[in-house]
Amino acid sequence: MRPRFQDKSVVVTGAASGIGRAAARLFAAEGARVLAADLSEDIERIADDAAGIVSFKGDAGSEADVIALLETATARHGGVDIVCANAGISGGFVGLFEQDENDWAALLRVNLIGPFLAIKHGARLMKDAGRQGAIVCTASVAGLRAGAGGPAYSASKAGVINLVQTAAQQLAGTGIRINAVCPGLIETGMTQVIYDHARAKGREGQIGRINPLRRGGAVEEIADAIAFLASPEAAYVNGHALVVDGGLSSSHPVN
Repeated sequence: MRPRFQDKSVVVTGAASGIGRAAARLFAAEGARVLAADLSEDIERIADDAAGIVSFKGDAGSEADVIALLETATARHGGVDIVCANAGISGGFVGLFEQDENDWAALLRVNLIGPFLAIKHGARLMKDAGRQGAIVCTASVAGLRAGAGGPAYSASKAGVINLVQTAAQQLAGTGIRINAVCPGLIETGMTQVIYDHARAKGREGQIGRINPLRRGGAVEEIADAIAFLASPEAAYVNGHALVVDGGLSSSHPVN
């Protein structure tokens, strides 16, 4: 059977670790030519993970860097078929009265402006080349339900979901699909403090107990969802926010 992404050109931001790294590896394993981007120096090691992955060091919140990233993918791989706007930061679990405008600005730059830039320039490249591509943005259940994140983080992820829905309408008639994935509690660099604290207290088994599956999620499970949304199997899925949280957001409250 032909791999789902054979010879497809895929760009993944926030790929140095966590969900982004897992997604880049999965796309490469299924035949894609992947340009994996991150601001961290660790991105340079991702090429060791699998054949078909090339690293790019850049800032997902910088328009110049996003343009350069997509131009590099075009030069190396002949165009862009799939964009995964995954880069994000949590900003820590900071309360309403502890955050200031600089905290908000820094977080929104990565979490909301970053996806906007990836969508804007990725979709333009696809449209100009006549490619019916796919864009997948990483949002969060925090963008759907209060209590799953701090104010700035939650607002940014709600913005991503609305941005995806709005962009789907803006791209009508182009054949370009755009969707979001909304993970629940997943063990990544952003949530490591939660897992480390639970382990130190001997309570690791309690992580994720609030959701019906009674466990936290793995980055590979979110990568599977991203790959589905980018694949031909999701050809009629557009403007959708796919929740992958073990059932966490199926009831109130999540906190």
